[in-house]
Amino acid sequence: MGDNIYGDNRRPSRIWGPERTVGPWKNVDRFLPSSEEELKRRYELARNKPGYTELRRRAKVIGTWDDHDYGLNDAGKEFTGKNMTQKLLMDFLDEPEDAPRRKQAGVYASYVLGPNGKQIKVILLDTRYHRDPLLSYGTILGDAQWEWLEKELKGPQTELTIIVSSVQVISNISATGNPLVFIECWGHFPKERERLFKLIDDSKRSGVIFTSGDVHFGEIARYDCGVQYPLYDITSSGLTRSLEEEGGPLMTYLIRAVFWLVPSTMRVFSPSCRHKSCIYAKPNFGAIEINWDASPPRVKIELRDEDGNSVNEVSFLLSELQANGVAGSREPASGYQQHCTHETDLPWLLRKRLALILWAVVGVVLGIIFLLLREILSATKRLFQKNKID
Repeated sequence: MGDNIYGDNRRPSRIWGPERTVGPWKNVDRFLPSSEEELKRRYELARNKPGYTELRRRAKVIGTWDDHDYGLNDAGKEFTGKNMTQKLLMDFLDEPEDAPRRKQAGVYASYVLGPNGKQIKVILLDTRYHRDPLLSYGTILGDAQWEWLEKELKGPQTELTIIVSSVQVISNISATGNPLVFIECWGHFPKERERLFKLIDDSKRSGVIFTSGDVHFGEIARYDCGVQYPLYDITSSGLTRSLEEEGGPLMTYLIRAVFWLVPSTMRVFSPSCRHKSCIYAKPNFGAIEINWDASPPRVKIELRDEDGNSVNEVSFLLSELQANGVAGSREPASGYQQHCTHETDLPWLLRKRLALILWAVVGVVLGIIFLLLREILSATKRLFQKNKID
């Protein structure tokens, strides 16, 4: 699902000095692209890791890219090195020299796996090559990829269709997490996301599940008002890097508190969650299991930790993801509805809860500092007056 390597370079975080990379006075980009030679070296290191070598021996590896293997953090169509990085990704994934993915503009592709009656279609999207700038409300996929996706969805039915997006499709934590949390997602392109849901609905395709990455934590989200059945998005991110692993012990508690405080209308909260927020920000991977022998067949989507233990899971009948043959998504009920109301439609006070708490804490800290300074100045003044009298 992307970030197969971290191909860009990151400057240190600095809010002052000649090169300021963060804050309101930022004057240089924090991320820089690598040379082709350096990217090749990093891909070679990834390819030669024992775990990945064993995976390639035991299974067919398919994949797409995200920003860091695309070439630059948060980059879209403006990145000038994308043709070079596309070739390197195709080499890494062992794509044949005559594969269509090597000749087209972008790395999108599809595969059908399994025998008749147990077929799974995997659709790999490219959310980088054609994506307009963030907050532009432009396109994510571009015209050619949209046409291709329509043909794929309206093609022969399969029992399950997994649409792989490098960024989250359903969840939009940025809408409620600013200013501490800003995450790339389809929610920043609301018209594109609605177009995606409508295309799935119009195609009358059953059994669609999304998978996504990018965010360095794991989450399962669900949307009930996109098509005629629930749409799940299992975000598995942090296989090589995760928020808690990068932040240290103190940041671990802060990260968990932030995710607990950030309202979410799409996240699946279940008793199986490892943490109360149902976000898992340590190294994790996702799994989709289909029990074809059950009558009727069942699907389990799951997040697992490094040891393979479950940290969150959802199980349902495959028949629950069934289109009824008549296009027309579910209409949201009036007022708030879990798994239907978008985060951007929450009441202002609830949507800005994290920001309000943050500013309240900052205000209290500044108030305490002010009172301490006033007491220090007052004590100094009294001491000076006493010495003057003496």
